[in-house]
Amino acid sequence: MDDNTQVAPNLDADFAAIAQVVKAAAQSHEGDCLTLLALLRLLESLHREISDTLFQASLPTNRQALYALLRDIEAEGGWPYIHRMKLQALLANLPPDSLGELSSEVETTASGLELEAETESKAAVEPAN
Repeated sequence: MDDNTQVAPNLDADFAAIAQVVKAAAQSHEGDCLTLLALLRLLESLHREISDTLFQASLPTNRQALYALLRDIEAEGGWPYIHRMKLQALLANLPPDSLGELSSEVETTASGLELEAETESKAAVEPAN
């Protein structure tokens, strides 16, 4: 954060400590895709929770405060955003010859899920004896 941000000075240290803990957790699980995915999901969940509750409740109630918020957003780089990977990025590390194999596995899994959903919906409709 730079000097233009209207945040209490002690929060810079708090935010740096939070960032350090998150980075350390990520580095300690380097190479563990599922654990890193869980960490990303946690961060996204925290982002959504803070945004939908505390942040929404603290939004400006007058034009001057709104103007100050918009100036800060413009000066500090915009609105916070959590980027989601595209499917192509997930496939980038796979060897080209494995894509056909993956496609058949996905089709088999999708068929199984459809059959399972159909069975569950029939069971929900049929009366219990």
